[in-house]
Amino acid sequence: MLSVPRWAVATTWVLSFIGLAISGYLTFTHYAGTQFLACAESGTINCADVTTSAQSSFLGVPVAVLGLADYLVMVVINSPWGWRSSVRAVHVARVVLVTASMAFVLWLVAAELLIIDHICLWCTGVHLVTLALLVIVSRVSPNQLGWTRSVAQ
Repeated sequence: MLSVPRWAVATTWVLSFIGLAISGYLTFTHYAGTQFLACAESGTINCADVTTSAQSSFLGVPVAVLGLADYLVMVVINSPWGWRSSVRAVHVARVVLVTASMAFVLWLVAAELLIIDHICLWCTGVHLVTLALLVIVSRVSPNQLGWTRSVAQ
């Protein structure tokens, strides 16, 4: 298993903690009530409408809880120890999880824009963190996993 640049390890770990913090906050407000949401409740930006919409749960599980679980795993697999793991499945799982997470984010953004007609700034924060993780992981993981071929000189 090839090593990855230290910047990628540090950045993905920090981003994972940021995603965990925001997802934790959204999970808290899901159960404690929207009065704890620090977000506008009028106009296009309306976190309360987004986080209480029918689209705020998936198969009966609140999306905030799914995000929290996702980022709990991300913190582990994007830790320095996760990146140094000799277990190939950890590195493949990282690619699969961040790709699946981004696909889910695209669905959520479409729901916000096309169905709910409001945007949640906290949700957007998680979406941007997920996008940043996808960019970094897609940049370094193929080489680490040996999915790239070397060009003959």
